[in-house]
Amino acid sequence: MDSQFLVPENQLQEMKNFFENKDFAEAVESVKRCLEDIDQVPLNVAVTGESGSGKSTFINVIRGLGDEEDDSAKTGVVETTMVPSPYLHPHHRNVKYWDLPGIGSPEFQPMDYLQMVKFHQYDFFLIITTERFRECHILLARAIKSMGKKFYFLRSKIDSALKGCRRGRTNCCKDEDLLKKIHEDCVNGLRAGGIENPRVFLISSLEPEKYDFYLIQKTLEDELPSHKRHIFLLSQPIFFHQALEKKRKAFVAQIWKWAIMSAMNVATSQRPGVNSMSCVPYLSANGDLTLMVNVLEEYKKAFGLDTRSLMILSDTFGKDLEDLRSVIGTMTALEEITPELVFNHLKSYGLTDMGRIVTACVNQYVPQIGTLASGGIAFGTTYLTLNSFLSAMAEDASRVLRMALPTSD
Repeated sequence: MDSQFLVPENQLQEMKNFFENKDFAEAVESVKRCLEDIDQVPLNVAVTGESGSGKSTFINVIRGLGDEEDDSAKTGVVETTMVPSPYLHPHHRNVKYWDLPGIGSPEFQPMDYLQMVKFHQYDFFLIITTERFRECHILLARAIKSMGKKFYFLRSKIDSALKGCRRGRTNCCKDEDLLKKIHEDCVNGLRAGGIENPRVFLISSLEPEKYDFYLIQKTLEDELPSHKRHIFLLSQPIFFHQALEKKRKAFVAQIWKWAIMSAMNVATSQRPGVNSMSCVPYLSANGDLTLMVNVLEEYKKAFGLDTRSLMILSDTFGKDLEDLRSVIGTMTALEEITPELVFNHLKSYGLTDMGRIVTACVNQYVPQIGTLASGGIAFGTTYLTLNSFLSAMAEDASRVLRMALPTSD
């Protein structure tokens, strides 16, 4: 068997810890709660800045949306946000980006502003500007810090800034030197205003594959509490190969939990007189194919292989939609994922037989699985099915990204 389908040692140990010295049903319930908690963790991101700073466009891009979609934040050079406006992630409804009212008016008072926008509900603040950070940004950052919240500075529309630097100059510096100069100017200005060790990220929402867009994603992921890190990672758009690999690893870590749920479902629904050596009929009859369909749909959307995501990728980077589709090799990613499709995959690839091998391996750490008859085989079969589809979809997503961004790596 391909080594990629073997259960890693760290997962085996995690399973053992879950089930050791516990009633089996109680341990399974703990696994179920763990999966539910991952999907229900709330994440609230505050995006603030002056009118015309690019808040709304950034919110759309970070959610993987275009500016013209129904769920998009309103964009424009005139301030369109008078009250905090929440924008939900299209696939993770517990992830919200809040477009806050603009700052910078002569009467701006940061403490009053934070009270008005209910600052306690946000996990962190993103302070955006298109030019140098001004006193209003510094005052707001100080107030946020005094209240124990994290904040990050984003210098947006950096593509336009670079063009402005080159305009009328025949011997202009390289982009790297210009970016370094802009970054240093921002940092020095913030330090002069009393902000210690300011973290500044240069971004372009029109060219999200460039500059510091990935760096801000990685920084936020690294600095979020562990229980919120997972949902933030899965909600990020696919512009970088590093993010693809992180998502794949995050999903791999969950597979054994879904396999446990499948095994328990099959075991508790077992009917007398049915051949216990094949779990495929049980998976079909007891709804566990639907369980797999739901998980595979999550993979598909997280990797940007659904039609909506592909269309946005096509529009964002000026690539033909059919060219992007042409590099997708997994039929599951191209077609509607149904119980019948998964069922045919199980039969075609003989995963039930390989599932017995996986179950035998896991049984050394969690002996209770071996007592579940067809449920035990269901564990191995579900584990292998999700693993094989995940691997294929991750490879598809990488090919699509290379097609959209030939120079990205």
